[in-house]
Amino acid sequence: MDLLETSLLCTLVFLCFLCLAVKSLCGELVAPIGSAPDFPCVDAHKAREYRLLSSSSPPPTTTSSESGPEPPYARPSPTSYKVYHHSKPLALTYGSHLPSFDIAYETWGTLNPQKDNVILLHTGLSASSHAASTKLNPADGWWQKFIGPGKALDTDQFYVICTNVLGGCYGSTGPSSLDPTSSSSPHDATRYGTNFPILSIFDMVSAQFHLLDCLGIDRLYASVGCSMGAMQSLAAVWLHPDRVGKVVSISGSARSSPGSVAMRYAQRSVLMADPNWNNGFYYDGLPPHTGMKLARQIATITYRSGPEWDHRFGRKLRDLSPSSSSSPSPNPNIIPSLTAPKNSIRVPALCPDFLIETYLDHQGEQFCLKYDANSLIYISKAMDLFDMTLPALEELNLVPPPRATVPDPAPPQQTASGSSKPRRSYPPPSAHLSPHPSAHLPSLAAGLSPLANTPALILGVQSDILFPVEQQREVADALRMAGNDRVRYYELGGVWGHDTFLLDVLNVGGAIRGFLS
Repeated sequence: MDLLETSLLCTLVFLCFLCLAVKSLCGELVAPIGSAPDFPCVDAHKAREYRLLSSSSPPPTTTSSESGPEPPYARPSPTSYKVYHHSKPLALTYGSHLPSFDIAYETWGTLNPQKDNVILLHTGLSASSHAASTKLNPADGWWQKFIGPGKALDTDQFYVICTNVLGGCYGSTGPSSLDPTSSSSPHDATRYGTNFPILSIFDMVSAQFHLLDCLGIDRLYASVGCSMGAMQSLAAVWLHPDRVGKVVSISGSARSSPGSVAMRYAQRSVLMADPNWNNGFYYDGLPPHTGMKLARQIATITYRSGPEWDHRFGRKLRDLSPSSSSSPSPNPNIIPSLTAPKNSIRVPALCPDFLIETYLDHQGEQFCLKYDANSLIYISKAMDLFDMTLPALEELNLVPPPRATVPDPAPPQQTASGSSKPRRSYPPPSAHLSPHPSAHLPSLAAGLSPLANTPALILGVQSDILFPVEQQREVADALRMAGNDRVRYYELGGVWGHDTFLLDVLNVGGAIRGFLS
């Protein structure tokens, strides 16, 4: 080694020692030894990732939240639902197709010999087919208090079918399903991931009607849906006016608003920014659990209302006592040397501190490993694309079919004790519900023309911020403008926001039962 090389080596060693010394000095200036900030909420993400990396089996599904009145959204067991397999290709709205598909479904009640007592129940974005308890799965379903003898969907009278939507991850074909075209052998097939085609609400409903065809059901007594299910419910009548007797649309829309699109876009953005998402091909590695948690937190804000937050949480802070399980350390993320003296003011934390923050954190934690990230992306996008104005339908080459020509369905006889009620007579429709009708109302009325002869129940909630009540008023107005004089519209108060359709059994359930019977 010559003199120059020796000199350069010594200089390099000196610089390395200098860097280490500066780093050490800076560390002491910023945070004294033993005083590093503590962030238990961040550590929780790392701990979850470590558990996933250490586990060779899928993570166990979590139970439903116990922090509020939310219904359970537990993943159903494959042995607790039925599966319809469609072996032929399904053409999709946006020009692609599925070579085959499965639809998971569950039923309640008894199908009568005429098969004219069927109600098709449509779910929201993330719900499974398990809407109520069954013999195979006695756990409560997501609409448990609305399905059963004497309830809104009276199983003494009706045969109720609920499916997991196409694109879902609870038994129906979706992005997490094996792609039969990815290999010549089923054993070597890979999951669709983001090779899954873009879906529309109409595609989801088309798959459901293939199931009905297989079951030999020519006509539904009613199509009932809440939230995204309300979109499907309207789409079902639009696609098959003569096959649906009545339609119920609760807290939904016939045209996604920019506000709703923006909220769902924000959810997809944080999810897709998670490095674990890997452009949708994460099934052989870590799922994007942190992105899913953040997406769920954003969604939860849109499901409830400000007045409920005030009543339920106010500005209360979490308990910092050593006995509190909600607090990993007395003052997380605060440098001890800078904290106030003991028994003085409460020092805030940067991690969840307010009770509303701990609630959102819990909701996200419960959901992040329970639902497939790609399903959330695809289904929420289908909601954004939903637009039943005539120009939007024509752009998709969807031509409105003729309005229904068959008579309204008479209430079927009860399969248990009791007799059916007489048919309801409807008073003439009132003026427009919206004081300032939107500019697109006439084109929406034209798009909804196939529903002109179908009795409709539209329910809106004044505290709903995800599907504002103006959207339900708009649906009712458009139906009436299209010539439907049998539209029933009810507007509910309360503080539950969008989740009212899950919780208000008295008003929501009562309106449905009266309309159907």
